[in-house]
Amino acid sequence: MSTTHAPGRSPQGNRIDYKIVLVLSLVHFTGDFYSAFFTPLLPAFQAKLCLTLTQVGLITGAVRFLSFVVQPVVGYMADRYETRWFVLTGLFLVFFVIPFSGIAPNYWMLLTLLCLGSFGSSMFHPSTSGMVNVYAGNRAGFAQSIFNTGGTLAFALGPVFITWYVSRFGLSAMPWTMLLGLVSFIFCLKYMPKPVSENMAGLGFINSLKHTFGKVYKTIFLIWLVMVLRAVVGQTFLTFMPIYLTLHGHALPSVGVTIALFTIAGTLSGLTAGYCADRFGFKPVFFLSYLLMPPTLLMFLYMPGLGAYAGSFLSGFFVLAPMPLGVVMAQKLAPGSRAMAASLMMGLAYGLGGVVAPGIGWLADIFGLTIVLKCTAFIPLVCLIPIALFPKIE
Repeated sequence: MSTTHAPGRSPQGNRIDYKIVLVLSLVHFTGDFYSAFFTPLLPAFQAKLCLTLTQVGLITGAVRFLSFVVQPVVGYMADRYETRWFVLTGLFLVFFVIPFSGIAPNYWMLLTLLCLGSFGSSMFHPSTSGMVNVYAGNRAGFAQSIFNTGGTLAFALGPVFITWYVSRFGLSAMPWTMLLGLVSFIFCLKYMPKPVSENMAGLGFINSLKHTFGKVYKTIFLIWLVMVLRAVVGQTFLTFMPIYLTLHGHALPSVGVTIALFTIAGTLSGLTAGYCADRFGFKPVFFLSYLLMPPTLLMFLYMPGLGAYAGSFLSGFFVLAPMPLGVVMAQKLAPGSRAMAASLMMGLAYGLGGVVAPGIGWLADIFGLTIVLKCTAFIPLVCLIPIALFPKIE
């Protein structure tokens, strides 16, 4: 694969190269499918290893830190060492290591396995996300939404699959699930193109940041801020939703379905948001999404029984809708380093949302999980002010 394409330009001009975008989406799907295992299994891990909510939060914080917060540095390294094996090694760590968490004998071994798999996740995200824009033609928002759909669909199907699997075969049978990832890995090994370097490695990490964001750092910061706060809300609910549902009488398979509905809704809303942003602009879509997050999250918490499914779907629709948009806006503002922009918006922002999980767990141990979740639901309203300051980006 040639590496001489200009940044932001598709090898096919204004047309999307759907074949390459779908291959990159498959990498995203496979990695996130396995990354989605640990959240719905938190009640099972908690029961097996007698974990406190603070320990549950520590697991989530460590996993999110290694999966996402380190992505800007990993994205820089991926640009420095332009090779498919950087992506493929990360994908291998995810599907090979995470399944062994089912046989972890203690808390620290569980934490180690999940952290190692999470670091693998951080290895493939920046490069693949940055490559999407190269093959997007003039449909950057839609192409990034397709790529994002690979991840959100994985986070929808992963919980359903693993909760069914563990309920039927037990945690001890989890290592066998790596066979599914092996099939996908072989396919990606054959068809995934070589990453396109953005020639930032020679500048050094700090200088590459200055070169990329120096003139637009204020706008980038505003976008990043609302993405971080969105991630705090999303990660808090995804982390503690299984435990909240278990406390309210839901069985493990029901927990998996509820999380799946949350993320399936995000799959649909991501595509919808990408299409609408290309047609009507990014700012209106951001504003509407953040405005409707609080009522739908409260709907999930207050509706009893089967109503939790409807609340989960609607809240997931609006919480996850802005995810691809922040990436595309940053890439449009800083087209010289797509991978770095993607890693800040999808990686660092998303990861910081998970890093606060230990603090959320600590607060939940003190004040109660329901109260903490209710307070978290109102955070998106704070974001309406910085969203109002967004510039118009075509």
